[in-house]
Amino acid sequence: MPRLSIEIEARLLDVARLLVDQQRARVIVGAQGNSAGYWFGGGNLTRDPRGRLVLVGRYRNIGDSRTGLAAGQRGLELAIFQSPDNGQTFDKCVSFSKADLRVDNLEVLSIEGSALHWTDDGVELFVSSEKSNIGYPPEFGAYLKPDTGVWTIERLHAESIEGLKSSKPVTILESSDPGFLHVKDPAVYDSPHGDLLLLFCTHPYCWSSSNSGFTIRKDGQCQFSSPCYDFFPRGPAWDVAMTRATALVDLPSVGVLADSRVSLLFYDGGESIRNLDQHSAAVRRPRGYSCEELGGVAYVLDADLRNVYRLSHDLPAHVSPHGTGCSRYVDVLQTDDGYIATWQQSQTDFSQPLVINFVDRRQIEQFLSGPSIQTRKLVS
Repeated sequence: MPRLSIEIEARLLDVARLLVDQQRARVIVGAQGNSAGYWFGGGNLTRDPRGRLVLVGRYRNIGDSRTGLAAGQRGLELAIFQSPDNGQTFDKCVSFSKADLRVDNLEVLSIEGSALHWTDDGVELFVSSEKSNIGYPPEFGAYLKPDTGVWTIERLHAESIEGLKSSKPVTILESSDPGFLHVKDPAVYDSPHGDLLLLFCTHPYCWSSSNSGFTIRKDGQCQFSSPCYDFFPRGPAWDVAMTRATALVDLPSVGVLADSRVSLLFYDGGESIRNLDQHSAAVRRPRGYSCEELGGVAYVLDADLRNVYRLSHDLPAHVSPHGTGCSRYVDVLQTDDGYIATWQQSQTDFSQPLVINFVDRRQIEQFLSGPSIQTRKLVS
Protein backbone atom coordinates (compact mmCIF):
# COMPACT_ATOMS: atom_id res chain seq x y z
CA MET A 1 0.00 0.00 0.00
CA PRO A 2 1.48 3.42 -0.96
CA ARG A 3 2.44 5.77 1.84
CA LEU A 4 0.48 8.93 2.56
CA SER A 5 1.33 12.34 1.15
CA ILE A 6 4.06 14.52 2.64
CA GLU A 7 1.41 16.95 3.87
CA ILE A 8 -0.53 14.25 5.73
CA GLU A 9 2.66 12.78 7.17
CA ALA A 10 3.56 16.24 8.54
CA ARG A 11 0.14 16.29 10.23
CA LEU A 12 0.77 12.88 11.80
CA LEU A 13 4.08 14.08 13.20
CA ASP A 14 2.23 17.07 14.68
CA VAL A 15 -0.16 14.70 16.44
CA ALA A 16 2.66 12.49 17.77
CA ARG A 17 4.39 15.52 19.29
CA LEU A 18 1.10 16.71 20.75
CA LEU A 19 0.76 13.38 22.54
CA VAL A 20 4.38 13.16 23.72
CA ASP A 21 4.60 16.77 24.88
CA GLN A 22 7.82 17.06 26.86
CA GLN A 23 6.86 20.39 28.45
CA ARG A 24 3.38 19.39 29.63
CA ALA A 25 4.43 16.02 31.00
CA ARG A 26 4.19 15.46 34.74
CA VAL A 27 5.71 12.69 36.87
CA ILE A 28 3.35 9.98 38.15
CA VAL A 29 5.82 7.30 39.35
CA GLY A 30 9.31 8.28 40.38
CA ALA A 31 12.49 6.23 40.28
CA GLN A 32 14.03 4.83 43.46
CA GLY A 33 17.18 6.92 43.04
CA ASN A 34 17.91 10.43 41.80
CA SER A 35 20.78 9.65 39.45
CA ALA A 36 21.65 7.89 36.21
CA GLY A 37 20.60 4.26 35.98
CA TYR A 38 17.40 4.60 38.02
CA TRP A 39 13.97 4.59 36.44
CA PHE A 40 10.40 3.30 36.43
CA GLY A 41 8.50 2.36 33.28
CA GLY A 42 8.63 -0.02 30.37
CA GLY A 43 4.98 -1.01 30.83
CA ASN A 44 1.54 0.26 29.84
CA LEU A 45 -1.53 2.06 31.10
CA THR A 46 -4.96 0.38 30.80
CA ARG A 47 -8.56 0.72 31.97
CA ASP A 48 -10.05 -2.23 33.84
CA PRO A 49 -13.67 -3.37 33.31
CA ARG A 50 -14.79 -1.04 36.12
CA GLY A 51 -13.23 1.96 34.39
CA ARG A 52 -10.26 2.40 36.71
CA LEU A 53 -6.84 3.26 35.30
CA VAL A 54 -4.32 0.48 35.95
CA LEU A 55 -0.61 0.86 35.29
CA VAL A 56 2.22 -1.67 35.14
CA GLY A 57 5.98 -1.08 34.98
CA ARG A 58 9.27 -2.10 36.51
CA TYR A 59 11.67 -0.39 38.86
CA ARG A 60 15.23 -0.45 37.62
CA ASN A 61 18.22 0.44 39.78
CA ILE A 62 21.74 0.98 38.53
CA GLY A 63 23.67 -2.00 37.20
CA ASP A 64 25.57 -2.98 34.09
CA SER A 65 25.15 -6.30 32.31
CA ARG A 66 28.54 -5.92 30.67
CA THR A 67 30.17 -6.74 33.99
CA GLY A 68 27.52 -9.10 35.29
CA LEU A 69 24.40 -8.39 37.26
CA ALA A 70 26.35 -8.44 40.51
CA ALA A 71 27.28 -4.86 39.59
CA GLY A 72 23.82 -3.67 40.56
CA GLN A 73 20.19 -4.58 41.21
CA ARG A 74 19.01 -3.85 37.67
CA GLY A 75 15.33 -4.66 37.14
CA LEU A 76 14.41 -5.58 40.70
CA GLU A 77 10.62 -5.16 40.93
CA LEU A 78 7.55 -5.32 38.71
CA ALA A 79 4.74 -3.18 40.11
CA ILE A 80 1.06 -2.62 39.29
CA PHE A 81 -0.66 0.62 40.29
CA GLN A 82 -4.31 1.69 40.35
CA SER A 83 -5.53 5.27 40.14
CA PRO A 84 -8.40 6.29 42.46
CA ASP A 85 -8.79 9.67 40.76
CA ASN A 86 -8.64 9.06 37.00
CA GLY A 87 -4.90 9.51 36.61
CA GLN A 88 -4.07 12.24 39.08
CA THR A 89 -2.36 9.82 41.49
CA PHE A 90 -1.43 6.14 41.41
CA ASP A 91 -1.27 3.66 44.32
CA LYS A 92 0.73 0.44 44.19
CA CYS A 93 -1.52 -2.62 44.58
CA VAL A 94 0.60 -5.60 43.46
CA SER A 95 4.35 -6.16 43.39
CA PHE A 96 6.49 -8.95 41.92
CA SER A 97 10.07 -9.70 42.90
CA LYS A 98 12.54 -11.54 40.70
CA ALA A 99 11.77 -14.73 42.64
CA ASP A 100 8.04 -14.33 41.93
CA LEU A 101 8.70 -14.46 38.17
CA ARG A 102 11.01 -17.47 38.22
CA VAL A 103 10.22 -20.12 35.58
CA ASP A 104 11.09 -23.64 36.79
CA ASN A 105 14.91 -23.68 37.24
CA LEU A 106 15.40 -20.39 35.41
CA GLU A 107 16.37 -17.75 37.94
CA VAL A 108 15.35 -14.20 37.02
CA LEU A 109 18.35 -11.88 36.93
CA SER A 110 16.55 -8.72 35.80
CA ILE A 111 12.91 -7.84 35.18
CA GLU A 112 12.34 -5.99 31.90
CA GLY A 113 9.34 -4.61 29.99
CA SER A 114 5.74 -5.68 30.58
CA ALA A 115 2.17 -5.16 29.39
CA LEU A 116 -1.31 -5.69 30.86
CA HIS A 117 -4.20 -6.88 28.70
CA TRP A 118 -7.81 -7.35 29.75
CA THR A 119 -9.76 -10.41 28.55
CA ASP A 120 -13.34 -11.67 28.82
CA ASP A 121 -12.35 -13.87 31.76
CA GLY A 122 -9.90 -11.62 33.57
CA VAL A 123 -6.52 -10.08 32.92
CA GLU A 124 -3.24 -11.27 31.47
CA LEU A 125 0.22 -9.91 32.15
CA PHE A 126 3.04 -10.25 29.65
CA VAL A 127 6.45 -9.73 31.21
CA SER A 128 10.01 -10.16 29.98
CA SER A 129 13.04 -10.95 32.09
CA GLU A 130 16.66 -11.97 31.84
CA LYS A 131 17.14 -15.53 33.08
CA SER A 132 19.99 -17.80 34.01
CA ASN A 133 20.40 -21.44 32.91
CA ILE A 134 19.26 -20.89 29.33
CA GLY A 135 22.58 -20.36 27.60
CA TYR A 136 23.56 -19.44 24.07
CA PRO A 137 23.61 -21.88 21.15
CA PRO A 138 26.73 -24.08 21.56
CA GLU A 139 28.68 -22.41 18.78
CA PHE A 140 28.15 -19.02 20.46
CA GLY A 141 28.47 -20.13 24.08
CA ALA A 142 31.68 -18.20 24.66
CA TYR A 143 29.87 -14.92 23.94
CA LEU A 144 27.62 -15.19 27.00
CA LYS A 145 29.11 -12.90 29.63
CA PRO A 146 29.55 -14.28 33.17
CA ASP A 147 26.62 -13.66 35.53
CA THR A 148 24.28 -12.68 32.70
CA GLY A 149 21.48 -14.54 30.94
CA VAL A 150 18.99 -14.66 28.09
CA TRP A 151 15.73 -12.70 27.78
CA THR A 152 12.35 -14.41 27.25
CA ILE A 153 8.69 -13.34 27.55
CA GLU A 154 6.17 -14.97 29.88
CA ARG A 155 2.40 -14.75 30.34
CA LEU A 156 0.45 -14.73 33.60
CA HIS A 157 -3.35 -14.93 33.70
CA ALA A 158 -5.89 -14.47 36.49
CA GLU A 159 -9.44 -13.33 37.14
CA SER A 160 -8.19 -10.16 38.83
CA ILE A 161 -5.10 -7.98 39.19
CA GLU A 162 -4.58 -9.33 42.71
CA GLY A 163 -4.83 -12.90 41.42
CA LEU A 164 -1.85 -12.39 39.12
CA LYS A 165 0.40 -12.63 42.19
CA SER A 166 -0.31 -16.36 42.51
CA SER A 167 -0.36 -17.08 38.77
CA LYS A 168 2.41 -19.24 37.31
CA PRO A 169 4.49 -17.55 34.60
CA VAL A 170 4.45 -19.53 31.34
CA THR A 171 6.99 -18.81 28.61
CA ILE A 172 5.30 -17.81 25.36
CA LEU A 173 8.20 -16.35 23.39
CA GLU A 174 11.86 -17.33 23.25
CA SER A 175 14.46 -17.70 20.52
CA SER A 176 17.58 -19.71 19.75
CA ASP A 177 18.38 -17.76 16.58
CA PRO A 178 21.72 -15.94 17.16
CA GLY A 179 20.41 -12.92 15.26
CA PHE A 180 17.34 -12.60 17.51
CA LEU A 181 18.47 -14.46 20.60
CA HIS A 182 17.00 -12.13 23.22
CA VAL A 183 13.27 -11.23 23.16
CA LYS A 184 11.84 -8.66 25.57
CA ASP A 185 9.63 -5.60 26.16
CA PRO A 186 6.16 -6.82 25.08
CA ALA A 187 3.49 -4.30 24.01
CA VAL A 188 -0.13 -5.14 23.14
CA TYR A 189 -2.56 -3.94 20.48
CA ASP A 190 -6.11 -5.15 19.92
CA SER A 191 -6.65 -5.25 16.17
CA PRO A 192 -9.98 -4.27 14.56
CA HIS A 193 -10.42 -7.94 13.60
CA GLY A 194 -10.37 -9.11 17.23
CA ASP A 195 -6.82 -10.45 17.10
CA LEU A 196 -4.20 -9.59 19.72
CA LEU A 197 -0.95 -8.22 18.32
CA LEU A 198 2.06 -8.60 20.61
CA LEU A 199 4.97 -6.32 19.75
CA PHE A 200 8.39 -7.07 21.20
CA CYS A 201 12.06 -6.14 20.99
CA THR A 202 14.94 -8.40 19.98
CA HIS A 203 18.72 -8.34 20.35
CA PRO A 204 21.35 -10.53 18.67
CA TYR A 205 23.78 -12.63 20.70
CA CYS A 206 26.39 -9.85 20.45
CA TRP A 207 24.09 -7.04 21.65
CA SER A 208 25.08 -4.80 18.74
CA SER A 209 21.56 -3.67 17.83
CA SER A 210 17.90 -3.63 18.84
CA ASN A 211 15.07 -4.66 16.53
CA SER A 212 11.26 -4.87 16.47
CA GLY A 213 9.19 -8.03 16.07
CA PHE A 214 5.60 -9.16 16.49
CA THR A 215 3.41 -12.21 16.92
CA ILE A 216 -0.38 -12.54 16.61
CA ARG A 217 -2.95 -14.44 18.64
CA LYS A 218 -5.99 -14.89 16.44
CA ASP A 219 -9.43 -14.14 17.85
CA GLY A 220 -10.69 -17.16 19.77
CA GLN A 221 -7.29 -18.88 19.80
CA CYS A 222 -4.98 -19.59 22.74
CA GLN A 223 -1.62 -19.78 20.98
CA PHE A 224 0.40 -17.08 19.26
CA SER A 225 1.58 -17.40 15.66
CA SER A 226 5.19 -17.95 14.63
CA PRO A 227 6.88 -14.61 15.31
CA CYS A 228 8.22 -12.15 12.77
CA TYR A 229 11.46 -10.87 14.27
CA ASP A 230 12.23 -7.89 12.04
CA PHE A 231 9.14 -6.24 10.54
CA PHE A 232 10.46 -2.70 11.08
CA PRO A 233 14.05 -2.13 9.85
CA ARG A 234 16.38 0.14 11.77
CA GLY A 235 16.63 3.68 10.46
CA PRO A 236 19.22 5.41 8.28
CA ALA A 237 20.57 8.03 10.68
CA TRP A 238 19.80 8.77 14.34
CA ASP A 239 18.16 5.34 14.86
CA VAL A 240 20.59 3.23 12.86
CA ALA A 241 21.46 1.03 15.85
CA MET A 242 18.07 0.64 17.51
CA THR A 243 14.41 0.55 16.55
CA ARG A 244 12.26 -0.83 19.39
CA ALA A 245 8.49 -0.56 18.85
CA THR A 246 6.66 0.28 22.09
CA ALA A 247 3.07 1.22 21.20
CA LEU A 248 0.56 1.14 18.35
CA VAL A 249 -2.43 3.48 18.65
CA ASP A 250 -5.31 4.16 16.25
CA LEU A 251 -6.13 7.71 15.19
CA PRO A 252 -9.66 8.96 14.46
CA SER A 253 -10.67 8.79 10.80
CA VAL A 254 -11.42 12.50 10.43
CA GLY A 255 -10.04 15.39 8.40
CA VAL A 256 -7.07 14.32 6.30
CA LEU A 257 -7.62 10.73 7.53
CA ALA A 258 -11.30 10.59 6.64
CA ASP A 259 -10.68 7.91 4.02
CA SER A 260 -7.89 6.06 5.82
CA ARG A 261 -7.29 3.81 8.81
CA VAL A 262 -4.05 5.07 10.35
CA SER A 263 -2.23 4.07 13.53
CA LEU A 264 0.83 5.72 15.04
CA LEU A 265 3.71 3.40 15.91
CA PHE A 266 5.96 4.78 18.63
CA TYR A 267 9.47 3.40 18.97
CA ASP A 268 12.77 3.93 20.79
CA GLY A 269 15.90 4.59 18.76
CA GLY A 270 19.56 5.36 19.06
CA GLU A 271 22.67 5.94 17.02
CA SER A 272 24.74 3.36 18.89
CA ILE A 273 24.54 0.84 21.71
CA ARG A 274 27.12 2.69 23.82
CA ASN A 275 27.53 6.40 24.38
CA LEU A 276 29.84 7.96 21.78
CA ASP A 277 32.29 10.80 22.35
CA GLN A 278 31.31 13.89 20.40
CA HIS A 279 33.72 16.20 18.59
CA SER A 280 34.29 19.36 20.59
CA ALA A 281 33.78 21.60 17.54
CA ALA A 282 30.74 19.81 16.14
CA VAL A 283 27.05 20.37 16.88
CA ARG A 284 26.31 18.62 20.15
CA ARG A 285 23.11 16.63 20.18
CA PRO A 286 21.51 13.72 22.00
CA ARG A 287 22.46 10.61 20.04
CA GLY A 288 20.64 7.94 21.97
CA TYR A 289 22.21 4.75 23.22
CA SER A 290 21.24 1.69 25.25
CA CYS A 291 19.17 2.68 28.31
CA GLU A 292 19.12 6.30 27.10
CA GLU A 293 17.17 5.98 23.84
CA LEU A 294 15.39 8.82 22.05
CA GLY A 295 11.83 8.71 20.74
CA GLY A 296 10.74 7.98 17.19
CA VAL A 297 7.41 7.57 15.43
CA ALA A 298 6.08 5.84 12.33
CA TYR A 299 2.59 5.06 11.07
CA VAL A 300 0.78 1.92 10.00
CA LEU A 301 -2.00 1.69 7.41
CA ASP A 302 -5.03 -0.58 7.86
CA ALA A 303 -3.54 -2.18 11.00
CA ASP A 304 -1.20 -4.15 8.73
CA LEU A 305 2.43 -4.10 9.86
CA ARG A 306 3.53 -4.71 6.28
CA ASN A 307 2.42 -1.11 5.68
CA VAL A 308 4.68 0.74 8.13
CA TYR A 309 6.38 4.04 7.27
CA ARG A 310 8.87 6.03 9.33
CA LEU A 311 8.06 9.68 10.15
CA SER A 312 11.18 10.47 12.21
CA HIS A 313 13.50 9.72 9.30
CA ASP A 314 16.51 11.97 9.85
CA LEU A 315 15.99 13.21 13.41
CA PRO A 316 14.20 11.88 16.51
CA ALA A 317 10.64 13.03 17.15
CA HIS A 318 10.79 13.05 20.96
CA VAL A 319 13.71 14.31 23.05
CA SER A 320 13.57 15.22 26.72
CA PRO A 321 14.73 18.79 27.45
CA HIS A 322 16.57 17.41 30.48
CA GLY A 323 19.47 15.08 31.22
CA THR A 324 20.59 12.92 28.31
CA GLY A 325 17.51 13.76 26.24
CA CYS A 326 16.21 10.23 26.78
CA SER A 327 12.51 9.83 25.99
CA ARG A 328 11.42 6.21 25.61
CA TYR A 329 8.90 3.44 26.23
CA VAL A 330 5.99 5.57 25.01
CA ASP A 331 2.58 4.02 25.60
CA VAL A 332 -0.74 5.62 24.60
CA LEU A 333 -4.13 4.65 26.02
CA GLN A 334 -7.15 5.68 23.96
CA THR A 335 -10.21 6.57 26.03
CA ASP A 336 -13.70 7.87 25.23
CA ASP A 337 -12.63 11.48 25.77
CA GLY A 338 -9.01 11.48 24.67
CA TYR A 339 -5.56 9.93 24.65
CA ILE A 340 -3.28 9.35 27.64
CA ALA A 341 0.43 9.10 26.83
CA THR A 342 3.01 7.81 29.31
CA TRP A 343 6.77 7.48 28.87
CA GLN A 344 10.11 7.49 30.65
CA GLN A 345 11.65 10.94 30.55
CA SER A 346 15.24 11.84 31.48
CA GLN A 347 15.47 14.44 34.25
CA THR A 348 18.13 16.98 35.25
CA ASP A 349 19.46 14.41 37.75
CA PHE A 350 19.55 11.81 34.92
CA SER A 351 16.92 9.55 36.50
CA GLN A 352 13.95 8.45 34.37
CA PRO A 353 10.58 8.62 36.13
CA LEU A 354 7.34 7.76 34.36
CA VAL A 355 5.53 10.85 33.09
CA ILE A 356 2.02 11.36 31.75
CA ASN A 357 0.21 13.67 29.33
CA PHE A 358 -3.50 13.80 28.45
CA VAL A 359 -4.78 15.14 25.12
CA ASP A 360 -8.47 15.75 24.50
CA ARG A 361 -9.89 13.84 21.53
CA ARG A 362 -11.28 17.08 20.09
CA GLN A 363 -7.78 18.53 19.99
CA ILE A 364 -6.50 15.52 18.06
CA GLU A 365 -9.38 15.86 15.61
CA GLN A 366 -8.63 19.55 15.23
CA PHE A 367 -5.00 18.81 14.39
CA LEU A 368 -6.15 16.36 11.72
CA SER A 369 -8.73 18.72 10.28
CA GLY A 370 -7.03 22.13 10.38
CA PRO A 371 -3.73 23.33 8.88
CA SER A 372 -0.53 21.62 10.00
CA ILE A 373 1.84 23.33 12.44
CA GLN A 374 4.28 24.07 9.61
CA THR A 375 1.48 25.67 7.56
CA ARG A 376 0.45 27.77 10.56
CA LYS A 377 4.00 29.03 10.92
CA LEU A 378 4.13 30.01 7.25
CA VAL A 379 0.93 32.05 7.38
CA SER A 380 1.48 33.62 10.81
